[in-house]
Amino acid sequence: MDWLTLALLCAVSLAAADALTKKWLARHTAAELVMVRFGLTALLLIPWVVAHPPTPVPAPFWWWVGTALPLEVLAMVMYVIAIRDSALALTLPYMAFTPVFSMGVAWLLLGERVSAQGLAGILLVTSGAYALNLGHARLTAPRTWLLPVVAMFRRKGSRLMLGVALIYSITSVQGKGAMQYMAGLEFGAFYFLLVGVMTLAVFGAREPRSVRVLLRPSWGAIIVAALMAATVITHYLALEAIQTAYMIAVKRTSILFGVLFGALLFGDRRLWQHLGASVMMVAGVALIALQTIH
Repeated sequence: MDWLTLALLCAVSLAAADALTKKWLARHTAAELVMVRFGLTALLLIPWVVAHPPTPVPAPFWWWVGTALPLEVLAMVMYVIAIRDSALALTLPYMAFTPVFSMGVAWLLLGERVSAQGLAGILLVTSGAYALNLGHARLTAPRTWLLPVVAMFRRKGSRLMLGVALIYSITSVQGKGAMQYMAGLEFGAFYFLLVGVMTLAVFGAREPRSVRVLLRPSWGAIIVAALMAATVITHYLALEAIQTAYMIAVKRTSILFGVLFGALLFGDRRLWQHLGASVMMVAGVALIALQTIH
């Protein structure tokens, strides 16, 4: 299977997992949802780990992974609360800010300059975020022009997803650090298995009832976990075949699929506005990602 098909399957499976989490598992607690998306998914990935056993790694690998694991769990808690309690069209698109935050961190800490293409990508992402909330502004009333920005921070789901994007801008760097010592096909499922173990340790101790989704999972939980497992496997299979920038540019179309699935399952009176804004944000991500290709 070619890398483009794999990347699109990755995007669709992630978007479907998000939409079905909201559709079928909305009554679950945040701990239970994280247990499904990390713990149950990890169980389904065990055969892949057995088929692709990790090679011995040096100590720095464990430093990269050890610092990333708690952030991954925190980000997923915020993520599932956002998609459970808020409209998908007003949460998922904010994941486009992950590369924007990454560029900001590189500029602040490393002094890296932002290229013209990267700047155009940032402008597209931020313009798309403004367009998501355009209904709050009126062209003839200048005092309302900042209201779309205010709305973005007033909505709990939007704030949470921006926080997730910020955390992922950090964990993406940690993941790259760890992958210096392990091949992608081995790393993806193994890393997810470690995240699942940490999820079980954290929430199994704090909220023992959340473990029941592993012991007696519903069909909805199993399907969501299977889609998450498919996301992990197709992600790393695609990375084996193509440069990371191309893969990420295509994978972020999950935002568009998520908005469409949300409209299909829950209705969206502003579908074309939200879809148009999401297209701008995905285009911005693509510009940022592809600036590294020469």
